[in-house]
Amino acid sequence: METIPALIRILIVTALCVSMWFVPNIVGAHCDTLEGPVVKAAKTALEKGDVTPVLKWVKKEYETEIKDAFKRTSSVRIQSQEARELADMYFFETLVRFHRAGEGAPYTGLKPGEAVEPVIAEADKALESDSVDTLTKLLTDAVVSGVHKRFAHTIETKKHADESVEAGREFVDAYVEFTHYAERLHLDSTGQPGHSLIHKIEKNETCHH
Repeated sequence: METIPALIRILIVTALCVSMWFVPNIVGAHCDTLEGPVVKAAKTALEKGDVTPVLKWVKKEYETEIKDAFKRTSSVRIQSQEARELADMYFFETLVRFHRAGEGAPYTGLKPGEAVEPVIAEADKALESDSVDTLTKLLTDAVVSGVHKRFAHTIETKKHADESVEAGREFVDAYVEFTHYAERLHLDSTGQPGHSLIHKIEKNETCHH
């Protein structure tokens, strides 16, 4: 039994080393939580002894790594309850790490289920209930509130824009935030990734007036 902790330590160290292979470039999200769909699929796979349910969550080029991690986890988790818990967590982290890598996103550790953003939780509920009405209302209310807030601030600063350079700059800041907010919403809703705000910033094309 003394060899079990050593095996688990090897699994955990391996998982930590793998995390250094990926360069972060986007903010993390729902799939890196313990209550997210990726970990749920991992639990199902381990209980059934079949890695197939989790393969859809990773890119094809990562299948070998996931299958290898699954085999190692399966061989260790049968030793004891402690070994099972630690080995399972190793597999969860490995799977989520490679899933995030496939998204081009960083892996920053597994988070508790309550870390899920309300809108993401609502999106999951929509899929479970076959109804998108509540999600649509949540999004619409947030958009309307965001537009009105930025619009009101821009109008107010516009009234005083010519009073001084500082006042003019305050108006410009408000104007840029308001117009870019509207642009982001429009691009996201119409699906035009080729004209993204980030792309325009890189080309110094953000000010269109």
